Amino acid sequence: MISQKYIRDEWPLFAAMAAGLAGFSLEHAAVDAGGLALWALFGMVFATVIGVAFRIAHHAEVLAVRLGEPYGTLVLTVSAVSVEVVILVVMLMDSHSPTLARDTVFSAVMLDVNGILGIAAIIGGLRHGSQKYNTGSANSYLAMLLTALGLGMFIPDFISDTQWPAYSAFSVGIMALLYLAFLRLQTVEHREFFEFGKVEHEAHDTSGSPNWGHAAVLVGSVVLVGVLSELLSVLLGAGLEGSGLPMTIPAVMVALISASPELMAAINAARHDRMQTTVNIALGASLSTVLLTLPVIEGIALLTGDRIVMALTPIQAGMLLVTLLVSMNNLHDGESNAIEGMSHLALFAGFAAMTMMGLF
Repeated sequence: MISQKYIRDEWPLFAAMAAGLAGFSLEHAAVDAGGLALWALFGMVFATVIGVAFRIAHHAEVLAVRLGEPYGTLVLTVSAVSVEVVILVVMLMDSHSPTLARDTVFSAVMLDVNGILGIAAIIGGLRHGSQKYNTGSANSYLAMLLTALGLGMFIPDFISDTQWPAYSAFSVGIMALLYLAFLRLQTVEHREFFEFGKVEHEAHDTSGSPNWGHAAVLVGSVVLVGVLSELLSVLLGAGLEGSGLPMTIPAVMVALISASPELMAAINAARHDRMQTTVNIALGASLSTVLLTLPVIEGIALLTGDRIVMALTPIQAGMLLVTLLVSMNNLHDGESNAIEGMSHLALFAGFAAMTMMGLF
């Protein structure tokens, strides 16, 4: 039996539904008016989508607590990536931007590795000093991340248009295989790599609500995000047209929606001296983004026959290489501290600054 409190807790979903109804009814008027009216409507819808993303994260966290690590982190990361993929597909259909998928994946890696890991390491380091985690998990994540990014975003720069369909099909297959293999190793053969110490149960898992209820709301919320993404895409496209603002803003927005709940979960874990969970969330989200988003996008490109640009620009490639080098240096000893967090946060600040300057 689902309690009234359980229903009341879902007020962000009801608010999102109301915002969606208002948004679709006011969409054309706001686009015609432009200016403050347009951005106000966009801000309202965007805020409600963030709220829905937090509810998705909440239900994923409850299921994560009940399933235990490392299955719990898998539920969290796959839920977040599902939100990202749904928004990205909707916006791709509307904008037809050949670089939107690339910029979104790149932004997601910057947010997850430099933003989430950096902020969490600083907060946890200032509170607990050095925080320990399993080096096996960090090394495994980084090895897979390097492979996935190399095959999916570095190599395509050297693939001609005539060879693209064959390589794209290979990319879809190898990414799916890598994810399934990693999933198996993470949950069976090398499960101990992704665990460290005692896993604490979250306080919000005390309601006794049924698992099917959480799963149903989670799936329904992802569908709601997809519907609202259509509205966001139209409003954002109209707002950016002729504004002079960086055209990578939609990509950053998509990454930010999915990363916001992850950031809060990672910070909460670091505050409670559970750096293993933080590492699992930050690196697991990045890896899931690459291994799950790229096959979907490449699959759509193959079906439509329109090549989607996944090759990184030189400045993106440079930023990504520096991020991976810093990550390999910081995550090699099984201990994190605030100084290491500052290095990641500095890279995130560089990403933010270059985005606003239109360099990405």
